[in-house]
Amino acid sequence: MKNIETLTQEAIALLKSLIETPSFSSEEDQTALLIENWFRQNNIPFERENNNIWAFNQHFDQSKPTLLLNSHHDTVKPNQGYTNDPFKAIEKDGKLYGLGSNDAGGCLVSLMAAFVYFYAKENLSHNIVMVASAEEESSGKQGLNSVLKHLPVLDCAIVGEPTLMQLAVAEKGLLVLDVVVKGTASHAAHNNPDNPIYNAMKVIEWFNTYQFEKISDVLGPVKMTVTQINAGKQHNVVPAECHLVVDIRVNDCYSNIEILETISPPTPKGGVKDSGVEVIVTPRSMHLNASSIPVSHGLVQAGIALGRTTYGSPTLSDQSVLICQSLKLGPGESLRSHSADEFIYVNEIEEGIQLYIKILGDFLKN
Repeated sequence: MKNIETLTQEAIALLKSLIETPSFSSEEDQTALLIENWFRQNNIPFERENNNIWAFNQHFDQSKPTLLLNSHHDTVKPNQGYTNDPFKAIEKDGKLYGLGSNDAGGCLVSLMAAFVYFYAKENLSHNIVMVASAEEESSGKQGLNSVLKHLPVLDCAIVGEPTLMQLAVAEKGLLVLDVVVKGTASHAAHNNPDNPIYNAMKVIEWFNTYQFEKISDVLGPVKMTVTQINAGKQHNVVPAECHLVVDIRVNDCYSNIEILETISPPTPKGGVKDSGVEVIVTPRSMHLNASSIPVSHGLVQAGIALGRTTYGSPTLSDQSVLICQSLKLGPGESLRSHSADEFIYVNEIEEGIQLYIKILGDFLKN
């Protein structure tokens, strides 16, 4: 078995290769090949579907629960603020620069190194499956969600995202609504008491003032924000509709279905329809739910014992497609994600691998 120092150096080398290989969401085929080669070099059988790659520990036992280790290898496109070449791995002053270095390449290679460390170990309390997934940044249909049907029932998971190796024990879900506010079309010169733009002001006020009762101890309240508004095509015509987009960050007290049924209940009374105007509410998707894991869970307790702190994360990850309890944990810092000249500290990767191994070592003791 390779020692931690060797695994760390190989993980950093893999990250450099991943940085220098473009892997925008749905276009990760070349980084998938790099990950395949990693498993081959470590003599680990793997499976692949589309651009997702996964592998099980050597002594998989169907009678045991299964722990998922997951992070993604797709990236967003580089923004215009880059001064470095986003596809060149530049190591300088203890930092490793490059697109995807922080989100989430450092997490991915660190989890893969930890997986290799435990791959051949016997008498673990859980099976382990490592999934390097695609399309996380776009919440695409051929990402982690598409792999779950090939996996056994998952007992719990660690999702690798940059958290400074602190313990994100809850994560807000996302519900995006397209809202159509109805009215009556007319010539602007005539009186019209049913102008949909004026009607929309009542609907916007409802979204601005409505408070969901349940407040999470970790994630706080549900947050609803109107982010877009569009209506009309010319100055002298009152349109028949006004279109809104509403971004809703859901805490772990509610499912997305519960949020939608509160906003737009199946019966005419209640919700946004209380604003007194005709409204059509359509969700873009329903699957990006909030997630959480109890502080009492063994994974969390193992991290706390190593001096890690717990918090709630406002950002979305592949946790949203899991129904098992999951912990978000990884090297790097969320604030660097999607930024110009993205980087991760090399020592963050070194520390991340060591902490993953220590946390898993404690949790997997039989």
